[in-house]
Amino acid sequence: MATKLTLTNVAKSFSGNTVLKNVNLEVPERKLVTILGSSGGGKTTLLRLIAGFDEIDSGEIRIGERLVSSDSILTPPEKRNIGFIPQDASLFPHLSVTRNIEFGLQQLTDSGRKNRVSELLELIDMKEFAQAMPNQLSGGQQQRVAIARALAPKPEVILLDEPFAALDAQLRSRLRNEIKSILVAAQATAIMVTHDQEEALSIADKVAILRDGEIAQFGSPHEIYSAPSDVNLAKFLGEAVVLPGVIENGKVRTSLGDLISTKEFKTGINGKVAIRPENLYLQPNMTGEGKVISRQYFGHDAIVEVETKGISVKARTSGPLTPEIGMPVTVWVRGAVNFYPDAE
Repeated sequence: MATKLTLTNVAKSFSGNTVLKNVNLEVPERKLVTILGSSGGGKTTLLRLIAGFDEIDSGEIRIGERLVSSDSILTPPEKRNIGFIPQDASLFPHLSVTRNIEFGLQQLTDSGRKNRVSELLELIDMKEFAQAMPNQLSGGQQQRVAIARALAPKPEVILLDEPFAALDAQLRSRLRNEIKSILVAAQATAIMVTHDQEEALSIADKVAILRDGEIAQFGSPHEIYSAPSDVNLAKFLGEAVVLPGVIENGKVRTSLGDLISTKEFKTGINGKVAIRPENLYLQPNMTGEGKVISRQYFGHDAIVEVETKGISVKARTSGPLTPEIGMPVTVWVRGAVNFYPDAE
C-alpha cells in the first residue's frame, strides 16, 4: 500500500524546551492513523508541523513523494493540500451549512460547487440542513459539517485535532463511528490526535503512541493493546496488573502461579509481567486465598479488586456475575502474558 505521509527524524523545540525529537512515522494511503499521547505531549504541535503552521527544526515531512518541510524548506499551508479540523469545529457563524462547505471551492464553477456540496451533504447525511446556520446545529452536526468542509477541496491528507474533546461521552462514542464511516466512504487519508485510549483504539486502522517526544510504538489497535513494547506502555494503555517474575522451565514464575509467556526467554531471567484485568478469572471458592475488597459496577461489566497472596489485583468481570465484597475467591490467569525482562 502506498505511503501518503512520511515523517523522518522530525524535531521541534520552543524556547529551548524539546517537544518532539526524532519522530518517524509512515501513514498509509486511505487509512486513519490515531496519534495517542498524554495531554501536553506534543500531539497538536505534530499536527501543526504537518499542516505547515509551524516550521520544523530538523528532519523531513513528505506528502507522497513531495518534500514539504525540512530545515531549509517550508511549503506554506495553502499549498500542501491538507484539510485541518480543530477541536471546536470552528464553522463560520455567519454562513449557512452550504456556504461553510463551499468556502474552499472558489476555484470551481457555480455548478461544480453545487455538485460537490451536494455530494458532501449526502455523505454526512445532512441534506435537510443545507441552509441551516451553525447555531441551529448540535455539536455533533457541527463536527460533521467541519469534516465536509475539510473534505470539499479533496485534500491529500485530513488532520483532526481531538475533534470529540468538547462533546459528552455518549455523543462522542456515536460521532466517532460516524466520522470513521465518512472518512472511509471518502477514501481519505487521515491523522487524528487524542489522549483518549478507547477513542484511539476503536476508530483507527493504525495507532502511534507519542511518548517523550518520540513514537514509542506503531501498529494495529490489537497489536498496541495486546503486545505493548514495554511495561510502561502496558500501564499507559489501560489497566494492567504488573507483577515481578522470573523465567523457570519455560514459564514465568509469579505470585499468581507459573504463567505462559507470549515469547520465549532463557531460564533465570528476571522481569515483570503485565496482565490485563480481562485476563484474570475469579472463581468463588470458600477456601480461596483471595478476598474481594472493592468493586466498580458499570452495568455490562465491573472492575473487581481482590487481595490475594499479599498483593492487590483488579479483574474485569461480567456485570451480572460480579462477586460480592468480602467473597473468598481463587484468582486464575487466562492465556499467555507479556513478560518484560529487567534492564541489565
